[in-house]
Amino acid sequence: MRVLAINGSHRPNQNTATMLKLALEEVEKAGGETSLLELAECKIRLCKACNKCLRRSECIIKNDDMTSIAEKMFAADAILIGSPVYFCNVTSLMKIFIDRSRWMHMCKNLLEGKIGGALTHAGLRNGGQETTQIILERFLQSHGLCVVDSRDPSSGIYNIGPLGTMFDSIDDGKISWKKDVMEDQLTVMLCRSLGRNVVTRLRERRGESR
Repeated sequence: MRVLAINGSHRPNQNTATMLKLALEEVEKAGGETSLLELAECKIRLCKACNKCLRRSECIIKNDDMTSIAEKMFAADAILIGSPVYFCNVTSLMKIFIDRSRWMHMCKNLLEGKIGGALTHAGLRNGGQETTQIILERFLQSHGLCVVDSRDPSSGIYNIGPLGTMFDSIDDGKISWKKDVMEDQLTVMLCRSLGRNVVTRLRERRGESR
């Protein structure tokens, strides 16, 4: 099992990365190979909207990191993506990445059949996580990936995906914030559940019982 996680945060190795790593840890426990790609450390040029990819599965932009990113996506059995919430949407880095993946989809879904999963993180408890999660999951679905969620029936949790928040509590009108996502026990549990669900689906694809 080879699982690639792609972080759309402008801040590498912060909360969104932590959430992705929690999911990847569950894959590693099951004997899978994992890697985390930070878009903030990549050079990805803007899509030119030249529409050349309408005729063949190829992007004319070659002098950036998108080619190597695509190779990693092709090599993976499952792809996880994560983004902080910016104005009820994904980050600009993630959107550029999404747009530049167009050539993998227009003529033929080159990622068809892979397993996918998504997660989001925001400051407020209702900070646009659900909208952003839907955007990420629909992106994966449009590429033909089978998207898993973070549900864990054994604990009575049915959730579309890990939706983290920094909000902790409010006292006398003053908001208290968590120090980091690891203090959000529910989100930590959901991230791990997402990773386990990816493993389960991959094993089912391979005909394994456990």
